[in-house]
Amino acid sequence: MPDIFHFSTTLLIRVTDLNYGGHVGNDTFLSLIQEARQQFLKSHGYEELSIAGVGLIMADVAIEFKKELSYGEAVKISVAAADFNKLGFDLFYKLEVLNGTETHLAGKAKTGMLCFNYVQKKKVSVPEEVIKKLSGVPYPPALFSL
Repeated sequence: MPDIFHFSTTLLIRVTDLNYGGHVGNDTFLSLIQEARQQFLKSHGYEELSIAGVGLIMADVAIEFKKELSYGEAVKISVAAADFNKLGFDLFYKLEVLNGTETHLAGKAKTGMLCFNYVQKKKVSVPEEVIKKLSGVPYPPALFSL
């Protein structure tokens, strides 16, 4: 897990997020990190199907559960991008239950994301702009001008 997360969002656990055990199941856990991923990408001006001219596809996922998530809890989900390579990168997620001024680690996850051309149905290289934006490296202002 990265030491620094430049993005976080807070989601409330809904009654429809609970499984028969009365807590969030693994399928909903994946939905929570997907929502956080969407918000993370949007904060950079991207969408999963449109990041600097390419799309993203999830190649793998790993989840480590630390605490049950229950109805009504506020969960802070922090997201960071790291481990960039030619075709993709990893997104790391830290889920913490907010309880007043305290936080309790509820889980950690990692998704391996590949850049993908959905028209040609093939993997493509990660655009340099994406690496700079998502890794937190300051982007040269001249590249943002029109």
